[in-house]
Amino acid sequence: MINVFQPSLGSEELEAVAAVFASNWLGHGPRTKEFEAAFAAHVGVEPERMIFINSATAGLFLSTELLGLGPGDDVVLPSASFVAAGNAVAATGARPVFCDVDPHLLNPTAEHVERALTPRTKAVLLLHYGGRPGDVVAIADLCRSRGVRLVEDAACAVASSVDGARCGTFGDVAMWSFDSMKVLVTGDGGMLYVRDPELARTARRLAYHGLEQSSGFSAAKVSHRWWELDVKEFGRRVIGNDVTAAIGAVQLRRLPGFVARRRAIAEQYDCLLQDVEGLRLPSALPAGHDSTYYFHWVQMDAGIRDRVAADLLDKGIYTTFRYPPLHKVPAYGDPGTHLPGTDHAADTTLLLPLHQGLDDTEVRTVADELRKSVEHRLAELAR
Repeated sequence: MINVFQPSLGSEELEAVAAVFASNWLGHGPRTKEFEAAFAAHVGVEPERMIFINSATAGLFLSTELLGLGPGDDVVLPSASFVAAGNAVAATGARPVFCDVDPHLLNPTAEHVERALTPRTKAVLLLHYGGRPGDVVAIADLCRSRGVRLVEDAACAVASSVDGARCGTFGDVAMWSFDSMKVLVTGDGGMLYVRDPELARTARRLAYHGLEQSSGFSAAKVSHRWWELDVKEFGRRVIGNDVTAAIGAVQLRRLPGFVARRRAIAEQYDCLLQDVEGLRLPSALPAGHDSTYYFHWVQMDAGIRDRVAADLLDKGIYTTFRYPPLHKVPAYGDPGTHLPGTDHAADTTLLLPLHQGLDDTEVRTVADELRKSVEHRLAELAR
C-alpha cells in the first residue's frame, strides 16, 4: 500500500533512545530541555517560552485555559480544521464560531475571519492548512487591531514561514504536532509556545499538575522540605518525556531533508498531472511563503471524487480528505451554517500520498493511476 502519511525513522533515532535507556532516566529531564531549546532555536524564540508536551491537542486545551475562555466568549476558527480545535473551544463553554475558507487553498483569509468576528469574540484559532502559512500576517494584524488573542494551530506547519518568520510565532500561543503521521515525529508529542513570559511560566505549571517545582530532586537543592507541594493552579500531566524528546531531537536535525524531499514530490505531482483535464492542482505559494508540504491535494468534480478515491484504493494507493467540516458537527452548534468555500473544498478535494519515504516510481504510479481514474470517471459522468 502506498500510504498518505508515513514516518521516517532509523538508526539515529534508535541510538538516541538507547542512550536514554542507558541513562536510566526516562521521564521529563535533560533531553526534554535540550529538545525544547533546539526547537525554540528552530522557530526563533526564547526556550523558556517553549514547552514539550504529550500532544498538540493538549496544547489546544491548555491554550483555551491560558486565555481564560469560558461561557459568554466566542472563538473564531476555520471550519476546515481538526476536531481537536473544536473540542478544545467547546469544552470551556465558549462558542466556536466557524469561518469560511478559500475553496481551493483551504485557509481562511483575513476577510473570512473578520466577517465571523462578533462583539463577544475573545480569540481566533487559526490552522495552517497542509503546512501553507495562508493569510497569517493579515490575520495577526486584524487580531491586534481588535484586541483579540490569536492562537496558531501549527500542527501541520513545523517548517513553514513567511518572509523568514516561522508559523507559530505570529500569535499569542501556538502548538505543533509530532504524532506518528506528522513530518517530525516522536510517536506522540507536541510543542507549545506562549509569547508572554509570565503566561509561559503558568503554562509550564499547568502542564505538570500546577506544581511550582516539577521535580522533588531539583527542589532538594534549595529547600530542606523538598517534598512539600506548592500548587498555584489546578493543572494536569501533559508533559513530554526524555524518550520521545530524544527521538524528536534527531528528527529535528533531519527536518530540512524531509521538507526538501516533500517539496520535490509535490513538484513532481504537479508536473505529471498538469495536463489532466478536470483536475485542479494547488496554486503556487505566494512570494516569501515557505510550506512544510504536509498535505498535497488535487480537486475534481464532486460527482467523481469519492469514486476516484475508491479506484485508487483498489490499486493499493491510499488517499483521504482532511478535515471534514466542523460546522456540520451538531455538538458544536448550528449545523445549518452556510460556508460555501468549506463545503466546496470538502466535496472536491483529495489528499495524495506525500511523505519523504516515497520514491519516484511510487509518485509516478500515483499520478498515472489518478490520471486514468479521473479520465474514466469523467467520461462515465458525461454519459
